[in-house]
Amino acid sequence: MARRWPLLSASVVLLVATLSAPPARALDEPERLRLVGERAFADGLYPLARRVLERFVAEYPNDPHAGSALFLLGRARFALGDTESALEAFRRAQAAISPAEALEAKFWEAETLFRLRRFTEARAAYDAVVKTDAAAPRAPEALYGLAWSDLELGRPETAIAELRELLARWPDHALVPSATLHLARTLAEQKRFGDALPFLEGFATKYPNHKQLPDAQYLLGWARVKSGDTKAGLADLRAFVAAAPNHELAPAARRMITETITRHGDRSELGAAYKTLMDETPPTPEGLYDAGSIAGRLARPSDQVAAWRRLRKEFPDHPLATRAALDLANAAFKRKDWKDAAAQAQAAAQSGDGGVRAEALLLAGESEVKLGRYGAAAKAFEAVGGVKDVEAGVRYRALAGLGLAREQLKDLRGALTAYESVVRGSPDATLRDWARERAQSVKSQLARPPAGDGKTGTGKEGGRS
Repeated sequence: MARRWPLLSASVVLLVATLSAPPARALDEPERLRLVGERAFADGLYPLARRVLERFVAEYPNDPHAGSALFLLGRARFALGDTESALEAFRRAQAAISPAEALEAKFWEAETLFRLRRFTEARAAYDAVVKTDAAAPRAPEALYGLAWSDLELGRPETAIAELRELLARWPDHALVPSATLHLARTLAEQKRFGDALPFLEGFATKYPNHKQLPDAQYLLGWARVKSGDTKAGLADLRAFVAAAPNHELAPAARRMITETITRHGDRSELGAAYKTLMDETPPTPEGLYDAGSIAGRLARPSDQVAAWRRLRKEFPDHPLATRAALDLANAAFKRKDWKDAAAQAQAAAQSGDGGVRAEALLLAGESEVKLGRYGAAAKAFEAVGGVKDVEAGVRYRALAGLGLAREQLKDLRGALTAYESVVRGSPDATLRDWARERAQSVKSQLARPPAGDGKTGTGKEGGRS
């Protein structure tokens, strides 16, 4: 048993001594409780620290050290995740401790409010720390918290200014690497890629062991690609994927590599990318979709169809499967394979994406018109109107198609209603002119007397004598 005593923390030893102290030392009880609480906190024994400090502040509220004990109690509660009670302790403590300690407690009040996602209040508390004493030990951390609060409140430009100030005023602070990275990310998210690059280009050299070095490598590749330096950006992204293949940003990096090659790569790069994506093990829906897009760039329609059909077969429930079906429908429509176009479009119309669904229904209707199946065409065109937030171009093309299908079905009044809607609202002048001509033609047809009417009919004048 004696050999195990060195493993016990100082706070536990002190607690044992406190409990076993002789009655003559009873007057030292407040001090012993306070010391046990402080040492338990220092040893990370937060439940013990909390119990002892709560007893101390409850039993000795007028003790000279009660304010400091309240502050430490707040820290223990915060560490245990009891943020509401921690906030109460921090606020009470500020009225009973020295100005320097009160500023420290104000900082922890801000941290607690941030954890509670009360960002407006957190921002005010962080700001108070910085403005009260810019030389305070917690001032850099408070400015960092201020910037994060502004990011959460949707004020990126304010956050950018605050992060820049942190880097300028405390260039050697431990938070500088993280602040640098978040500043660069925020600039990139605001599409200020050129401004982000200087903060990223030297990051690996300055902070080679930083835990977020992979994030910086990804951001550097992203910023370079978006700034137009695609060759260097691709190299950065490939290096990132090779070094951190399982990183949460790795899929985004792979997609950016593929998209960049698709837009800017030469035939050799495109061909290599297509093969890599098709041979990927295990395959991914994103990879197969991108392979089809690349095949399209290479003018290899059979490879494009093969990639997208494989996507639909292997990942039938993925959103990209319906997107691929729409692309297959468009490809079939271009080669005038109306039946395949209609079938693929109907499959794409099952998409949960309203934009894809509306485009698919429009294409299905146009394919059915080509096939002379006007009833099915009208049904597809009408369904476009039931999709929320349809683009104007798609909506009015569907109305124009609906008018044509109804005209073929001899529903002239229904056709006229559809055509007139296009004339009134379509942003496409060519489509409006076409619809106006069709509307005039339908009106002419409606003005004609029905067959069998007139002087040669079977009414009074033409009846039997």
